[in-house]
Amino acid sequence: MWRFAQVGIALGALGGMICFMGLFPGVTGAVPTVGIGLVQVVMVLVGYTLLTLGALTYLKFTFFLNVPANLVQSIGTRLALTGILFASLAGLADILGFGTHIRDDTNELYFGQLQMIGILASFGLSSFGVLVYVLAGANVARLAPVEALSDSIAGVDDTSEIQLPESEGAP
Repeated sequence: MWRFAQVGIALGALGGMICFMGLFPGVTGAVPTVGIGLVQVVMVLVGYTLLTLGALTYLKFTFFLNVPANLVQSIGTRLALTGILFASLAGLADILGFGTHIRDDTNELYFGQLQMIGILASFGLSSFGVLVYVLAGANVARLAPVEALSDSIAGVDDTSEIQLPESEGAP
């Protein structure tokens, strides 16, 4: 399962690179134009989506591999994915037809301040979801034996003997 953590790192790095290229197209050699275009918005959204999915994949398969997700972790995952969805809706509002500057044949794409605020707030919600996922699992991960975590990182598949310690006073 350690390979999935590496896939998470690769997804995160690819997403960060695509997001950076969408924000600053001059680094690719393209001539920057005035304003922001549809391709730039889509690249930023795809890049941040890959970055968030890579972070969630890495966290799950590195720290919480043999631990089932608790309710708060599920809420964190859903917050992260909801933030990505809201960012996509805010960024593509005019293209999808429910924005304030609906595009037709006579005008160019307009990326306004409301769209920018919507995307940034949604990215913040998505980042908060990843943070909730990792912080909610911190208590559960402390219960797992340290040897099992180091064995899973080293590639030793001896997970049949992992048992969580029982709390005192439990029936």
